[in-house]
Amino acid sequence: MSRKTPGDLRSARWFAPDDLRSFGHRSRMMQLGYSEQDFRDKPVIGVLNTWSELNTCHSHFRERVQDVKRGVTQAGGFAVEMPSLSVDESFTKPTSMLYRNMLAMETEEMIRSHPLDGVVLMGGCDKTTPGLVMGALSAGVPMIYLPAGPMLRGNYAGKYLGSGSDAWKYWDERRAGAISDVEWQGIQGGIARSAGTCMTMGTASTMTAIADAMGLTLPGASSIPAVDANHQRMSADCGRRIVEMVWEDLTPDQIVTAAAVRNAAIVAMATGCSTNAVVHLIAMARRAGVPLTLDDLDALGRVTPLIANVRPAGSTYLMEDFYYAGGLRALMKQLEDRLDGTALTVTGKTMSENLQGARVYNDDVIRPLTNPVYHEGSLAVLRGNLCPDGAVIKPAACDPRFHVHQGPALVFDSYPEMKAAIDDETLDVTPDHVLVLRNAGPQGGPGFPEWGMLPIPKALIKQGHRDMLRLSDARMSGTSYGACVLHVAPESWIGGPLALLKTGDIIRLDLPNRRLDMLVDEAELAQRRAAWVAPAPRFERGYGYMFSRHVTQADQGCDFDFLQSDFGRSAGEPDIH
Repeated sequence: MSRKTPGDLRSARWFAPDDLRSFGHRSRMMQLGYSEQDFRDKPVIGVLNTWSELNTCHSHFRERVQDVKRGVTQAGGFAVEMPSLSVDESFTKPTSMLYRNMLAMETEEMIRSHPLDGVVLMGGCDKTTPGLVMGALSAGVPMIYLPAGPMLRGNYAGKYLGSGSDAWKYWDERRAGAISDVEWQGIQGGIARSAGTCMTMGTASTMTAIADAMGLTLPGASSIPAVDANHQRMSADCGRRIVEMVWEDLTPDQIVTAAAVRNAAIVAMATGCSTNAVVHLIAMARRAGVPLTLDDLDALGRVTPLIANVRPAGSTYLMEDFYYAGGLRALMKQLEDRLDGTALTVTGKTMSENLQGARVYNDDVIRPLTNPVYHEGSLAVLRGNLCPDGAVIKPAACDPRFHVHQGPALVFDSYPEMKAAIDDETLDVTPDHVLVLRNAGPQGGPGFPEWGMLPIPKALIKQGHRDMLRLSDARMSGTSYGACVLHVAPESWIGGPLALLKTGDIIRLDLPNRRLDMLVDEAELAQRRAAWVAPAPRFERGYGYMFSRHVTQADQGCDFDFLQSDFGRSAGEPDIH
């Protein structure tokens, strides 16, 4: 492999020529307190840091960026921290998904417009992984992803708590009157005890595992707990490695190939991944020019066993247990015969080379293929007259009795309407009903919020029921569980068939045959379609206006149409005058 020379560096366009423009650039660097020997003829590494004081998942990034910069300096590079949009899942409303594409745009343009030879992407909270990766894929410079890592196990009254999953479970018990105020406060204070992302196999750990399996992180980096000293060492290693990647000219287009995307999808299925993996993986793949579809993912899901016994799809164990059982490298070693081991990674080595020596230390946490948690993968894709463009469900995380189910719809047009109804103890509802929330998709939400984990009606909670079939065009937190059908496409807000459903209509789910239908004849549906009136636009100005006019539907990855690789030529390198 030929190596770049200092004159080949992208940053040399800013700093190397002996002319007035470079004089200006060099003098401004000196204004920042640097000498020319600090940055001239060295790879300039942008460290894109999504830290903020409201992003609990990334609260350790203020320190980790120093570890990265130390590694860059040790390898002979020059590191510059670039603050990036921090799209945290906890506080950003109505949903951080509304801003994933904004982060992707910011990442791409920040890289393109500055003298950066390579970048370290610091993310972890749900939308930061796809947002950063999508933007960096489009920018095309060498990049390495640094995952935030999961937080420590939650703990209360001698029980391990899992973020999200136990919040839903104990909330149902509180609504049933089984948990006191004191116990509720204890759970609230014990469920999240350190920096880091959710410690279940939620969307955050799903997406960092996908980046890892795609070859974009150092091997196994996605599994390291945020506050483990190994995380600090990994961060410095990222800094050292990105400098070498620049000299090697190892760009993301060499890594994110069709084989790498397929590897990532297989690993996602085997981990018990979040349903959100579907929309993000499709968007990431298409930025790399890989035409991944829902059907591709469903086909892999049918033949990939779920072997990570990590909640919510698994039982008992959390991400800390997964790491000490061998982590993602160990899980991938179990799957090695199913993966394309020739896929190149950020190490400059192949996937197979990176997996050498990996082993499982607890085969109840990371199961062998002969003893899976669930015989198929984490996700299944449904189609039918309710979702002609697809919907997704997580079969392993719901009661098997709902895999084939038929019942009357109970339809809600908004989250407030649904919330008021399910708290009404006189609500006329049975366990056979199908709760339906619509107008919660990419445009209707707006932004595709995580409202798909519809609470069980209080009347049923008090009867002892803890699951029922639920259906929406929303997403669901990856930490959630239950019989929830999500991402119904096209969404109801734009006139998808879900907009035509009425309370009392019979819905039939046939998971083995991947069908979801409303048992309403076509003549009646035609009448309803003719009477349907489109709702008023959500936005009349600003970013939301742009979002609503350019976001694609769930089955297409919810990227902006004009950002996808097949829309047009890249802007290329900026003019420097």
